[in-house]
Amino acid sequence: MSNRLLTAALDAAERGWHVFPLRPGDKRPALHGESVCPRLGDCAGGHRKWEDRATTDPDRIRRAWADRPFNVGIATGPSGLVVVDLDMPKPNSSTDTPSGVTTFQALCERAGQPVPTTYRTRTARGGHHLYLATPSGIRLANSAGRLGKLIDTRAHGGYVVAAGSFTPTGPYTVTDPNPPAPLPEWLYTLLRPRQASRGLMAVASSPKSSRYAAAALRAETATVRTAPQGERDATLLSAARALGRFIAWGDLPRSVVEEALQEAAESAGLSSRQCRSTVRSGLNWSIARNPQRRTA
Repeated sequence: MSNRLLTAALDAAERGWHVFPLRPGDKRPALHGESVCPRLGDCAGGHRKWEDRATTDPDRIRRAWADRPFNVGIATGPSGLVVVDLDMPKPNSSTDTPSGVTTFQALCERAGQPVPTTYRTRTARGGHHLYLATPSGIRLANSAGRLGKLIDTRAHGGYVVAAGSFTPTGPYTVTDPNPPAPLPEWLYTLLRPRQASRGLMAVASSPKSSRYAAAALRAETATVRTAPQGERDATLLSAARALGRFIAWGDLPRSVVEEALQEAAESAGLSSRQCRSTVRSGLNWSIARNPQRRTA
């Protein structure tokens, strides 16, 4: 098993994809978190997260996979990839719920485009990963549901489980060995970063809102948009709690704050439903603890 997984990691690295170890039989990174970082080795100059430590160096890969059967993670951003994750409905879903594969086929048909012929893997649960190469200079974030239900994308800040890895649910296998096709222009148009909302722009120039409140809104949404995987929901909750007081004080309209945080969190890769729930919870918590300012 260890030899097969080492071979899978080396094969991915030979394609120019940056790999890092995942827990044996699991999809979670095997690397330590910041709270327990020993500040040694790769982290001697400060904690380095999995995306920074992912590598194509064969010697480093051999050392990392020498003792344990780690699964293989591919850091999509450094690898110049956007991976379209076409998921399967959950077991308790309605029997007529379409899979991500079906929804993506319909999306391609509506766009008048074929489904890209590209490197493709089958996931442990029966979904598919479509690997697409990003043009030089293009930086995309993860997305969740932007292209359709049960369709996510992994780019900067994200990773996928490489073919050759195993979980209790099953293996990850290659179903199309073709090289990654270039990211189609029509698909890039759907995934590219959204412009700041008109409400957010209006707040920045509104005499009613304080400059401090407008600056805080811009700063918090930027933090949410760039939050790393595994920390996005907590970052969104923190941002909502920080901004709720400005709603209570009358400096920012709640609708604008909700819209700005929702857009930022979705662009970071959180689902629309999860964003709404977290934003609502954070704002309600903050508003309840920040009484309105008294007018003279």
